[in-house]
Amino acid sequence: MIEHDALSATREGYDAAAPAYAQLFRGELRDRPLDRAILSAFAEVVSASGDGQVADLGCGPGHITAYLDELGLAAFGVDASSAMIELARQSYPGLRFDVGSMTALDIADGVLSGALSRWSIIHTPPQEVPVILAEFHRVLAPGGHLLIGFSATDDPSHPTQLFDHAVVPAYRWSPDHFAAMLRKFELAEVARMVREPQPTDRRQFQEVYLLARKAQEAAV
Repeated sequence: MIEHDALSATREGYDAAAPAYAQLFRGELRDRPLDRAILSAFAEVVSASGDGQVADLGCGPGHITAYLDELGLAAFGVDASSAMIELARQSYPGLRFDVGSMTALDIADGVLSGALSRWSIIHTPPQEVPVILAEFHRVLAPGGHLLIGFSATDDPSHPTQLFDHAVVPAYRWSPDHFAAMLRKFELAEVARMVREPQPTDRRQFQEVYLLARKAQEAAV
């Protein structure tokens, strides 16, 4: 199956790259004030709408999970790479990190106040992304928030664009197209941030964050 092949390649690639990846991204937020701002806004709206747990899905070496914890969220991390999870547990022993796949999360229905997917869907073939969005909807509580980050296509009329990632092939997305997909899963866009590439960025792509909210349950 396509998703099995892609997931296996992603897991194996990040297992091999884990130590170098962790070192490269350890202090990345220090020079990213806009990323810190959107993560802080995410923490604020999540805290205002509930006191449940927050999952960092595709957490890598755990540095963003730790940042969410610093912002006061009950955050835990999930990643398909066991090597990444081992590094995260070593670096942040007070936090929870689980090996898992976004296509079949070991999380009960409707228990999360928030979910973060920061560049973690980029290696998933576009036709399989709806499976992941359905999982995000399933695990979020009514009124819960999702913050998802990815790189934008050069032409917004193109839904996706393949690019050569250092670990495994990856996809960029049209922000409008992705927001429309979220709406199909009752995840309504609340806000978006589009950041232009900076001279120091490794890739000269626009970076996108979409903040979405799961619909509240209808009153009986």
